[in-house]
Amino acid sequence: MGLTSLDKIIALQRSPANTRNLCILAHVDHGKTTLADCLVASNGIISSRLAGKLRYLDSREDEQIRGITMKSSAISLHYRHGDQEYLLNLIDSPGHVDFSSEVSTAVRLCDGAIVVVDAVEGVCPQTQAVLRQAWLENIRPVLVINKMDRLIVELKLTSQEAYTHLQKILGQVNAVTGSLFTSKVLEERAEKEKEEEKASETLSGDQVYDWSAGLEDTDDSHLYFSPDQGNVVFASAIDGWGFSIQQFAHIYSQRMGIKAEVLLKTLWGDFYLNAKAKKIIKGAQAKGKKQLFVQLVLDNIWSLYDAVVTRRDKEKVEKVVTSLGVKVMARDSRHSDPKVLLSAICSQWLPVSQAVLSMVCEKLPSPLDISAERVEKLMSVGARQFDSLPEQTQELKKAFLQCSSEDYAPAIVFVSKMFAVDTKALPQNRQRPLTQEEIAQRRELARQRHADRVAADQKAVESHEDLTHSGSAPQEAQPARQSTAKMENWTLKDSKPDEEEDQKETFIAFARVYSGVVKKGQRVFVLGPKYDPAQGLSMLPEGCSASHYVPEVPHLSCCCLESLYLLMGRELEELEEVPAGNVLVVLDTVSSPSRALLGSHRHETFSTSSVLHSPLGNVLTTSSLTSPLTLSFFLFQYSILHCPSHSVSNSFPLFLSFWPT
Repeated sequence: MGLTSLDKIIALQRSPANTRNLCILAHVDHGKTTLADCLVASNGIISSRLAGKLRYLDSREDEQIRGITMKSSAISLHYRHGDQEYLLNLIDSPGHVDFSSEVSTAVRLCDGAIVVVDAVEGVCPQTQAVLRQAWLENIRPVLVINKMDRLIVELKLTSQEAYTHLQKILGQVNAVTGSLFTSKVLEERAEKEKEEEKASETLSGDQVYDWSAGLEDTDDSHLYFSPDQGNVVFASAIDGWGFSIQQFAHIYSQRMGIKAEVLLKTLWGDFYLNAKAKKIIKGAQAKGKKQLFVQLVLDNIWSLYDAVVTRRDKEKVEKVVTSLGVKVMARDSRHSDPKVLLSAICSQWLPVSQAVLSMVCEKLPSPLDISAERVEKLMSVGARQFDSLPEQTQELKKAFLQCSSEDYAPAIVFVSKMFAVDTKALPQNRQRPLTQEEIAQRRELARQRHADRVAADQKAVESHEDLTHSGSAPQEAQPARQSTAKMENWTLKDSKPDEEEDQKETFIAFARVYSGVVKKGQRVFVLGPKYDPAQGLSMLPEGCSASHYVPEVPHLSCCCLESLYLLMGRELEELEEVPAGNVLVVLDTVSSPSRALLGSHRHETFSTSSVLHSPLGNVLTTSSLTSPLTLSFFLFQYSILHCPSHSVSNSFPLFLSFWPT
């Protein structure tokens, strides 16, 4: 796929059903950023040869030096799946435990997550942490078992041993998911028992005790990872290949004449192929047979590594290339590093970007599919229950669920963090390319300055010779040199203020639109963590908007959204508006709440809306000097009825809201 234009991405933002907001979660060094490079390369933003080496989403210098991700970064990708086009807002998050707050800010903006697990190391402490984070935020995860090449090259496992090892890893991941599910059911059961005890105290007669835990009546089959469900991809991002069961089921259904539905159910599991009877039979392990997954999938990959990397058998490689129908360039086949040839073959045969992005489009939810439970969590804080909120506040739940971009929809934006960027990185301050006329003018000026410098040097030499003949050279020749040095010093001094100005940084906010349309130049309310809604209702007039005169209310202020940007890895692209279901970057200016702000006060019927937000724990980070503060808040525009107080220390969430004018 070629490079996607900004206009195409803006057009795709209007279709929330085909939008996917996802993040990549994993333990440190399990291959998140390498996998992200492969996905970025699928859009032509970087070369596929640089995937895994460039670390495109690690835009900070210290990230490149240390080789780990320290700050979450986002990019928007375009992918065509079947006859549908999708917009994928991808967020790469850190895996180190010291930067776990960055994971929290990334998860809060997403509807799904790609959980990456190292095929050798398996489930690690941070893997458990991110699975728990995804569970608590009610986002749907899919699994990528990465670094499959290590099983072949480092551990030197056979295909049968590798299959057993992969089963154990899946069991470990599912065990974590099962424990989270069990704890949730037991908590619900405990709450139910408390209610029953209170009810039984008021009733007389025989009491019935139910000792069941409630696990038997709950269906949890959809929560677990299984290749036959299509939510698992096996990959080696560094070598550029990855696959799902669906891909091989489609391939072998055409070759063997077996229905794809049958292969989907039997490619993973204790099934083997009886060639004589032309049947797929269960009980491979008991009869000492190779499982279908080993025979049809792993054996082919193992033989390819054996021919290319281990033996370097040119004849066998040529046969494999011919049978697969791929084209290999001459420079790749002659390269001294066999991994170059291997990557050239595998990236065409089983491209990892195709396997992962297809799974994302099929298995992860769109913004329209946000669950009611997640909305209630977003609108509740601490021990406060959703049912205890005012009726006007609960009505805002409909706006979250509808995720509408119509004019009547309230615009609701959640900001997960703020971070510093160089002012020069903003699109309006970006240095534009020179025209041919400007290049010619600069060239002529450079030639003139060079000619003047040569003439001045020649004159200084001649005066030095004259002074030498007169015998006063040591004393009289110095003024010319001193004047030259003074000129250079003045030039350096004059340039220092410009350099200081260039080093200025600007704070911008990383956010997601949950409802309505965000437009450049809108004025919004800013509600601090200690804002009291009852006090605000009594002090703010009905139908008051951020464009009106706002009386002094504690912990309430206003701001104007100066600019809206699309975060594309290392660059920012300017936008005029952003519809619901998308992520964005906001540049705003905070103004005093007592100032009179211009704007319309229409849509008085929306004056009773409100929002609550469950704040992130440990959002104050000091992991880098360039990003000392992380904030989380909501955005609104017309009247605010309820925003709760904040109970977590070292956190600074704000709440904003705006409505269309």
